[in-house]
Amino acid sequence: MRAFRNRTLAIAGLVLATMMPAGASRAGEEELAPYKMLRSMQFVQDSVVLGDHSAGEMQRYIMGTIDKRLRSVDSSIFEDPRNVDATLIYAMSGGNPATLDYLVARDVQGYFDNRVTEVLRKYLAGKGQMVSKTLVDMQKEYANKEIGPYLALIAGNTLMSSKPEEALKMYDWARLTAPGTIVEESALRRSITIALDAGMTKEGLNYSNQYARRFLHSPYASQFADLFVALTVDNVHVVGLEKIKDTVDVMDPDRRQAVYLRIARQATIAGELELARMASEEAGKIKTPGVTKDILASFYGGLADISTDNVDKAAQGLELVPEALLSPKDRILKAAAQAITEQVLKEPDLESLAQDTSPNTGTGNSSIDANAAGHEQPANGQDPQQAPSQDVAAADAQGADPKAPSTADPAIDPIVTSARSKLGEIDKMLEKDSTPP
Repeated sequence: MRAFRNRTLAIAGLVLATMMPAGASRAGEEELAPYKMLRSMQFVQDSVVLGDHSAGEMQRYIMGTIDKRLRSVDSSIFEDPRNVDATLIYAMSGGNPATLDYLVARDVQGYFDNRVTEVLRKYLAGKGQMVSKTLVDMQKEYANKEIGPYLALIAGNTLMSSKPEEALKMYDWARLTAPGTIVEESALRRSITIALDAGMTKEGLNYSNQYARRFLHSPYASQFADLFVALTVDNVHVVGLEKIKDTVDVMDPDRRQAVYLRIARQATIAGELELARMASEEAGKIKTPGVTKDILASFYGGLADISTDNVDKAAQGLELVPEALLSPKDRILKAAAQAITEQVLKEPDLESLAQDTSPNTGTGNSSIDANAAGHEQPANGQDPQQAPSQDVAAADAQGADPKAPSTADPAIDPIVTSARSKLGEIDKMLEKDSTPP
């Protein structure tokens, strides 16, 4: 990565030298054609998403220079179609939309295609839904032109909510025609968003794997991490633990550990304890400078064990976690988890275990009558033949019949089964707090 950064900086230096030659007059500087300046901007933008964040300042400078240049050129420069395309690409790449308005208003010779400029101006003004169909048709017309990938990208943006499958086709085309660029990075990231929202788990995992291999060092990779964690936690039973590991394991150690920790935390809150334990264990195997992440791995692993037979071990582990190393959000989670484990491990009240000798028991066998009464009318009002899905899953995991009468201590069982939901409620209360590690 260091060699890549040095190479980028060296080339960026040449870019600056070209755009600002030493001792050049203002007239000399303005002779540089917009399409040549655009190439410099594209190179720097692509370098940023490939991992060279030091090029970010260079990007802002170049875009500002292009903006000034476009506003000062003689209109005859647009006789060259490459300069027209450069202006449109600049506008679609985060450039000043007012500059496009400025140039179109002064285009008396008709160098710009009015159809394209009108559509772009509406899109840049936040009215993309109004021109969605036109953008799709226009992308097909300009598919083999330099502006083709950019048109495909923004066409996909306008289709994300209304026609997600069509949007994916636009993004696929953008990625195919602009590999290794900021266009591909953006299209790939948005494709994961669509797959997550549309329940396209297999496709989402495929897109995630590609992103992890190609753009993990992008400044937008944190958005990818959010999407990937949600995709895996929400669909772990479809994806499977091994496929999740296949994607995470292509990352460098720091990012791999960070992603595993985020998965562990969210999986614990969601009640996906097997995933939470796996992610915690994998994060703990990675040795990086400092001890904070190792402690977090143990912390999330402990949270995952609260509602298992290892609750005593989980309680001991939670005691060893220094609160100073936790975020405010996780400190509250720790306090809640400790309160739950305390109740779970608390000695039962002897009075609650005393045999009921009241006339209502009928046979005098309190455990049999209580069990029968529980099956006649459960406290939660559910049909006794329709056990909650999470209870069935837990019974399957333990090799037990999910419909068999429960043998758990009635004083403890409700606490254990509610641990997961309590943690979830606490987490929802803290959604506005700092983000998880």
